[in-house]
Amino acid sequence: MTAAPYVPSARPATAPATPGDRPYLLRCPVCREGYQDDGLRLDCAAAHRPGLLSTEYATAFAPGAGTGPFRYGCWLPTAGRPLPEGSGGATYRAERLGRELGLDELWVAFSGHWPERGATLATGSFKELEAQAVLARLPERPPVLVVASAGNTAAAFLRACSQQRVACVLVVPDTALPALATAGERADCVRLVTVAGDYTDAIELADAIAARPGHQAEGGTRNVARRDGLGTALLAAAETIGRLPDHYVQAVGSGAGAIAAHQAARRLLAAGFPAANGRAGADRGLPRLTLCQNTPFAPMVRAWQDGLAEPVIGSGPAVREAIATAHAQELTTRKPPYAVAGGVREILTESGGELLAADNAEAVAAGLLFAEVEGIDIAPAAAVALAGLRKAAAAGRIRPRETVLLHVTGGGRARHAAGRRPAAPVRPDLRIPAGLSAEAAAYLVTGA
Repeated sequence: MTAAPYVPSARPATAPATPGDRPYLLRCPVCREGYQDDGLRLDCAAAHRPGLLSTEYATAFAPGAGTGPFRYGCWLPTAGRPLPEGSGGATYRAERLGRELGLDELWVAFSGHWPERGATLATGSFKELEAQAVLARLPERPPVLVVASAGNTAAAFLRACSQQRVACVLVVPDTALPALATAGERADCVRLVTVAGDYTDAIELADAIAARPGHQAEGGTRNVARRDGLGTALLAAAETIGRLPDHYVQAVGSGAGAIAAHQAARRLLAAGFPAANGRAGADRGLPRLTLCQNTPFAPMVRAWQDGLAEPVIGSGPAVREAIATAHAQELTTRKPPYAVAGGVREILTESGGELLAADNAEAVAAGLLFAEVEGIDIAPAAAVALAGLRKAAAAGRIRPRETVLLHVTGGGRARHAAGRRPAAPVRPDLRIPAGLSAEAAAYLVTGA
């Protein structure tokens, strides 16, 4: 049964911040140093182990009008400019899918394109939530933003930067080009560069470009706006359900979305929001995280199950073959923020969660199940998450009456594309061949 709607209190959302021009601070999880935000900071200035900065808001949880991420502008690190109209996902109770899985209280946070449900993300991915938030955080005259992506993030930034006329360079593997077809027309302020390699190769080139004068790394998981933008999916779901769920299920590549959901849940608890019930999160009331990866490439699953400090990830032909054969290419990062302070290992420990693996066949079957039962296609990563949930429920690790939130991080693309004329092939401004160093390639991109 759904809980009564939450009524915001006047309590501060977190420990009191001392904001300047922006009503929040950036806080280091290692040394606890606080920073006024300039819209670009990614790291703590002190010399210590790596940690993910987090935002510390002075405002209470008070959702605004409308839909999309900017409904939760109270907990977004924005620059104070008027916010554009945002697009978002939708949360609904999935009774039919729940019956298939033996779950009485299954909810789906659908971050894709499904207008009948109220999900309006044109690229069909939750990466639009982060792109909208990252641009809203930028200073008035930002440097050229450099974004590395396996496909979905690039599509989101291509769309957002083109609409808002923000200069950026997108770096993606050659294989990611089809994912960008959903983004719409590309403005001339957006440059697209492809590499003959995988996502990690794109990251290395993007880092080299970002080191050039006038350029700035978007930062990936290190960017607080990216995580807080993604965290609005959890805020919207909790608001719809009426409390935090017992379990939160999502597929992970870097883990940025899962970290974002965990941080959003912690803020809600501090604000007096109804906690999760049941066994999840021990006595903290946090949702228990069930995070899923896609074999044959599941480095964080192996690290978690074997108790390793860091995932063991090579770079040889076997690793590249595993990445190339994964059903969900968007989950194949070789540099996940696993052991950093505030990273994946820490949130799993704090929430009492687990990492699970689903193979290609299990993911494909889960995608077909969702389409048959719910009536819409989902992205490969979301199918991996559903496959992981299916295994956890069958093994009894998630009990039938617990409230479960499955985050479908992408969906509706196939149906959306079927109603439109075929998109023209996406052509990059520059293709970087294999064997060229990142430094040399960065010179080709920037001319400096």
